[in-house]
Amino acid sequence: MTLQEAAVQADALAQAGSERELADLRSDWGDELEAAARSQDFRERAIAYRALGQFRWRAKEELLRRGLDDESPAVRGSALLSLELLSRDHPSSINGVRPLLHTIVSTDGNEAVRRLAVLSLKNGSPQRETIVLLEGLAENDEADAQLRKAAASVAQQLKRKQR
Repeated sequence: MTLQEAAVQADALAQAGSERELADLRSDWGDELEAAARSQDFRERAIAYRALGQFRWRAKEELLRRGLDDESPAVRGSALLSLELLSRDHPSSINGVRPLLHTIVSTDGNEAVRRLAVLSLKNGSPQRETIVLLEGLAENDEADAQLRKAAASVAQQLKRKQR
């Protein structure tokens, strides 16, 4: 079985609530996941960072943070997908990397990565600076239309959460 297949299996176990089996799978794949996250091949790193979310591996959030800083847009995107998944029930996952997410939203060279960062912010606490950033992006005529739409939607969600 590959890491990618193990991650799919872990996701199914997590969705089924099979915590014991998920913990066993984590212990079996921990070393391989760490090695893949350090690979020279961006494809292996992308699989590893995506797997962190599928394994629901909250203890590896520091490793996930490194993925957000990776040179490869595919790796950053995979890390953002995992962060979004991990933060659905734990806003602290977003709150802990909020400044980095703000930087990605504002300056990343890849529009898809920027959109994923915007979508991740919806799971964090509704902080004023995030809402202001997203509203500014939504009103920026020079920004990508899909990015503007995502920013406007997430800003509205955060405002509702704030109330």
